[in-house]
Formats: sequence, C-alpha cells, structure tokens
Amino acid sequence: MLKRFKRTFGSRKIDNVLITPYRSYGTAHHLYLLGRALDDVPLKIVEDQGFITTIKNTFRQFNTYEIKNAEVDLHIPDLISLTGKSDSEGYFLFDKTISEDLSSRADEEGWVKVHLYFREGDGVPVYEEDQHFQGELLIPEKSAEYGVISDIDDTILHTGVTSFLKLRLLKNSLLTNAYSRIPLKGAPEFYQQLHLGKNGENKNPIFYLSNSPWNLYQYLKLFLDFNKFPKGPILLRNFRGPFDRSLKPEKPHKQKEIINILKTYPDLNFILIGDSGEHDASIYTDIAVQYPDRILAIYLRSVKHKKQMQRIRSIVDNFKTTPVLMVDTSVEAEEHARENGFIM
Repeated sequence: MLKRFKRTFGSRKIDNVLITPYRSYGTAHHLYLLGRALDDVPLKIVEDQGFITTIKNTFRQFNTYEIKNAEVDLHIPDLISLTGKSDSEGYFLFDKTISEDLSSRADEEGWVKVHLYFREGDGVPVYEEDQHFQGELLIPEKSAEYGVISDIDDTILHTGVTSFLKLRLLKNSLLTNAYSRIPLKGAPEFYQQLHLGKNGENKNPIFYLSNSPWNLYQYLKLFLDFNKFPKGPILLRNFRGPFDRSLKPEKPHKQKEIINILKTYPDLNFILIGDSGEHDASIYTDIAVQYPDRILAIYLRSVKHKKQMQRIRSIVDNFKTTPVLMVDTSVEAEEHARENGFIM
C-alpha cells in the first residue's frame, strides 16, 4: 500500500528492479525477446504454500508497478550487445536481425542464454548481481522434423473456460497453487513424444499459447516445468484493462502469434493443438487454409459443452485441407500421430 501511495503522488524512486524476460524464440540471425521491467521482488510460489499465501501471490501478479521508459541492456558475451526501452506498461521487445550467428551460443536443446541489465537514470548500465537477469530464446535445430504449437487452457491444463460466467476459470487460475494444478491425462507424455519425433532423436520445438495475460507467466511456466512438459517458448498476451484506450490488435492474439511463428520458420511444418472450448477450431482452420502445405494436423481436445461442440462440428466435419481430429483423450491423438509417422 505504501508503494501504491508513493506512486499515486508522483514518487519515482525505484525500490527493487525486476526484469522478467519471457521464454521466446529466434533463428540463427534473428533475435525476438519480450520482457517486462517492474519495481518488485521475484514471486515465490512454493509447493506447500497455504491458501492465503496463494491469494497473496495472485494479488501480487496483477498488482504490478511498471517501470516506464526503462533502458534495458541485452548482452550475449563475445557476440552482441543491444539496448531497448520499456513502454508505459513496462514491456520491452528486442526484435532484431543480426549478422552474428546466435546458434553458435545454443546449448544441445537449442536454447540461447541472454543477459539483461537495467540502466540507471544516468544511462549507465548496472552490472551488479542483484540487477542482472537471464533470459532464454529457442533456436530450433535444422534437423527438426516439424514444430508443435499448442494452446494451454483446457488443452493441457483444465481451466474451465466454458464454465458459467467463467467462475471455474477464475477459481482454477487465481485461487489454486500452480503445484496443485493437474495436467490433462497423458498430455505431458504425448508432448514429450512429439518433441522427440518419429525416430526418438530429433528435438522438435514446442510453442505454448494462451489468452492468459503476461501477469500469469511465472505461474504457467512453473506448471509446465513441474509437470515435465517439453521446454518451449510461452506466448501470452497483454492484459487490457477497462480503461485501456490503445488500439486493439487487428488479429486475435493466437492467430497473430501462430502466423509470426510460421513466418519465422518458413521451412518448418507444424502440428496445431487446441480445444473446442473457445475459438481454436476457427483460428486453426483459417491458418490451415492460408498455409495448406504447412499444417500437418490439427488436434482439438473435446470440451463438454453442447453448444460449443455443435459449432465446432459445423466447422471441422467438412474441412478437407488438413486432417482435423476431435479427441477426448491424449491416447486418441497419440494413435493418430503414430499412424501418420509423427512419433515412434
């Protein structure tokens, strides 16, 4: 409350710099990394935390103190150094084509570590340990057979997005510890198989999409890692408040992100995975029409909602461009993937 009071009356003093880079992706010569600069301390979510602590953590994720116009240095030792600036909500983006070879810094899984530093008001970068932050971006291997772009909500994590007034969604996402969230049965194992590919050796990239706001990034990242999903970029969206007067994006968040991935990797085909609860079916089939030779298959997990299922059936039943499979369990998707040579 004291910090909120200070901000309300114009205090610009920063107590704790927290630079949060989001897991992202790139190519050997293109870097794409989004993050946020906040005046805060790192969020701590522990496995045995109580209900009150969970509520406090949820409140902290949305009660953010953005650092506007923050200058952030991105540094990869002996390779590149870049400087970016955050916007009015603390978000910064490095989106740059470079001559240097980023893949030369990738580990065996294709991840490149980047170092981020906050610049003080005088423009001097602060290279102190407590103001040094690390981010990661994925550069898929050239030997990758295909990529996977997957929704999170009700596709690998039960959220209740179709529940009445989305009450179950609010309970699951805001009032439940990330360690207590249970993935949909068989999902981690199926995604690991897709990650390995048909010969069990390739490292096919997995991209995770959600309409959840970036405020839930740490929560969802913890869920994915704890449940042993393949490590991959996590792409959420900016939270628009009721008084947000900025221009709305021309395309839905998921559609924009998928098209950006397809354009980034023009030689890589993809499998799209979603659910029948929101608009995945229409978005995915529209993309398959735009890129008929790039989408290998579409898997849609069935959500028990009668009206939604009728609408989805009207979309997918006569769709011939790409195989679309409605599944109740991961086993059905796994069988189809094996029959079509996507996995062992």
